[in-house]
Amino acid sequence: MKAKNIFLFSIVLLGQFLLAQNKPAIPLNEVIVSDSQLKNFSSSQSVQKLNDSIISKNQSSLTSLLNYNTVIYFKENGLGMVSSPSFRGTTAQQTVVVWNGININSQLLGQTDFNTVSTRGYNSIDVKAGGGSVVYGSGAIGGTIHLNNDLKFTNTFKNNFEIYYGDFNTLSTIYGITAATNKWSTNASFSRNSSDNDFKFIGKEDRNTNGQYYNNSLSTAIGYKINAKNSIKFYSQIYDGERHFSLTSPNAVKTKYQDFNTRNLLTWTRYIGRSVSNFKLAYITEHYNYFEDIESEGFTSGGVKSLIAKYDFVYELAPKISLNTILDYNKNNGLGSGIGRSTRQIGGLSVLLKQSLIERWNYELSARKEVSDVYKSPVVFSAGSSIDFSKVYQLKFNVSRNYRIPTFNDLYWEGSGNPDLKPENSYQAEVGNQFQYNNFRLTATVYASKIDDMIRWLPNNSGNWSPVNTDKVSIYGAEALLGWNKNLNGHLLDFNGTYSYTVSLDDKNNKQLFYVPYHKVQDLIILIKSLILIINLCLPVKFLQLLIIIRNIF
Repeated sequence: MKAKNIFLFSIVLLGQFLLAQNKPAIPLNEVIVSDSQLKNFSSSQSVQKLNDSIISKNQSSLTSLLNYNTVIYFKENGLGMVSSPSFRGTTAQQTVVVWNGININSQLLGQTDFNTVSTRGYNSIDVKAGGGSVVYGSGAIGGTIHLNNDLKFTNTFKNNFEIYYGDFNTLSTIYGITAATNKWSTNASFSRNSSDNDFKFIGKEDRNTNGQYYNNSLSTAIGYKINAKNSIKFYSQIYDGERHFSLTSPNAVKTKYQDFNTRNLLTWTRYIGRSVSNFKLAYITEHYNYFEDIESEGFTSGGVKSLIAKYDFVYELAPKISLNTILDYNKNNGLGSGIGRSTRQIGGLSVLLKQSLIERWNYELSARKEVSDVYKSPVVFSAGSSIDFSKVYQLKFNVSRNYRIPTFNDLYWEGSGNPDLKPENSYQAEVGNQFQYNNFRLTATVYASKIDDMIRWLPNNSGNWSPVNTDKVSIYGAEALLGWNKNLNGHLLDFNGTYSYTVSLDDKNNKQLFYVPYHKVQDLIILIKSLILIINLCLPVKFLQLLIIIRNIF
C-alpha cells in the first residue's frame, strides 16, 4: 500500500509541476469538444466520424446506426433485445463505449448493450478502430465508440420533433432542443422507444410472445464560458428500460429484465498560456432487476455506483510538440444478489506526446500505468505515425499494447468469482492507407493482434462454473471504407460502403471464434454499380463495352 501511495503522490506532483506557466491566454474556440484526446491524439489510427445528418437518417438505436455504417458486426437477439458487438474479431467486452471522454462500459458485465443507447442525444458519434487503453482504460482492445455532446457557442435556437410508428405497435418518438449564445450553450433531448414485438413466425400462425419492450432516455448538456480562460460544462443522462425475453418454447417461463442507469459529468477547462487543463468529475450508476418468472414477485438485482475523477493537462513544449498528462482515479461500489457488497479502487497515469517533424509528418507516443487494490495491471503503450505523401495519399501505422480488467461478476460472483484473475493482455499492429481525390475517398487498413489471458467462464472439478484466464487468440484482417459524393444541380448524391475481412482464431483448436464472421459487406456493390453507371453516362462511347464487362462482374 505504501508503494501505491508514493506512486499516486508522485503523479500528482508531476501535474502540478507542469502548471508553472505565464503566457498570453489562448482564446476559446467556437466549438468546445467533449473528448480532446480523440481529436488531438488519434492521427495514426482509423477514426470514422458519423455526423448529425447521418445519425438522423438511421434508426435511433446505436446498434442500427453502427451496423449500417461501420465494419462492426452485431449479434442481436431481436428488436430492442440484447445487442453485442464484435469489433475486429474481439468480444463484446473488448469494445468500449466512451461518453464525452468517460468509459461507460458496465462494471458488472464489462460491456455496453448497444440497444440501450439512443443516438438522438448526440451531435456526433466517432468510431475509432484499434487499441485505445492508454487513454480510455480497460476493454479498449477492438476499438472505441465515442458518443459526443460537442457544444457550440454561437447564437442559435432550434428544436425538432420526430415520431415513427410501425407494425406490432412499434413506436419511436424523439424531441431535441438546442439553444446557445456566445456565453451559454445548451442541448437536450428525450426519446422513447417501445414495441409489442408480437410478429408472426414465417410459415406459421404462432406469434413471438413475451417480446415486448420499452426504453426512455433523457440527455442534457450545458456549457458556460466564464471568461476567455475558463469554461465549465455539465452533461447528464438518464436511462430507464424494460424488456421481456421472447419464449424459446410454448412451455417456457416468461422472464423480464429492468435496468436504470444514470450518468452525470462536470468538467472545468482552463487555458493557461501554452497549456490547457481539463478536470472531469463523473458519477455513474447502473442497476438491474431480473425476474425469472414474471408471474411471481421474486427477482434478483444488482448495481454499481462509480466515482471518476480525471485531470487532463496539455502543454505545448514547442510550436509542433504537445505533451499530454492524464491522471485519473476510479472508485466502484457494487451491491447485488450475486456479488454481495464489493468495492475496488483504481488509479492511473497516462502520458502522451505528439510531434510534427515536418508539415506533413507527425508521430505519437503514449504510455499508461495503473495501480489497483484488486489486481496487477500491465504497462500499456501506443506508438504511431501519420505521413501525408500528397494531397491524395496518406499513410498511417500504429502499434499498441492494451488490456481488459476482470469485471465485478468475474471477481466477486458468489460461489464462483475468482479474485486471482489477471487482466487480458493484447498486442496490436495496423497499417492504414487513405486516398482522397475530389469527391472520392477510400480508407484501407490491415491489422493483426494477439490476445493472451482471455477470461472465460468454465466448469471446474466440482462442476461449478468459474472464470479463468485460459484462451489465447490470434486475429488478423483488413477493412475498407469507400465513399463518393457529388452535387448535381442542387441535389446531393452520397454513397458509402464498408467491407471487412476478419480472421479470429482460438490458438488451441485453430478455429474461428463464435459470432465473428469472415466477411461483412455494406452497400459496396450498390456503390460500385452506381459509380459505373454514372461513368457510363459521362465517358465516350468507345469505353462503354469495357465498362459493361466490368459492371457484369459485379
